Amino acid sequence: MEFKNNKPIFLQIAEHICYEILGRRYPEGERMPSVREYATEAEVNPGTVVRSFEWLSQKDIIASRRGMGYYVSLGAAERIRQNLREAFFQETLPEFVRQMKNLGIKAEEVENVLKQEKVNEEE
Repeated sequence: MEFKNNKPIFLQIAEHICYEILGRRYPEGERMPSVREYATEAEVNPGTVVRSFEWLSQKDIIASRRGMGYYVSLGAAERIRQNLREAFFQETLPEFVRQMKNLGIKAEEVENVLKQEKVNEEE
């Protein structure tokens, strides 16, 4: 994994795991890799992965089963989508609108691009 400087590594790992859950690499109800396995894969300290897993556990995305490891919680994908939607509307979209204003991009231009994307998806 490549990490950015603008966010703690444990949060970047947690986000990556969320996208892996959405992509069904880790299906709901299934076992996650161990902390050591994931740390090796991500090339980070196991303590960093522990923080990621604990954060995900607090968000009810994964759950620890004593002596068995971490498992993806039932309903995790929907919770992840809901959290990502909230972040999109609270963080990403306002920044996008600010950039549009700064660059002089009109809403109609964006609407045309979105319409074209929809046409491309339907083909």
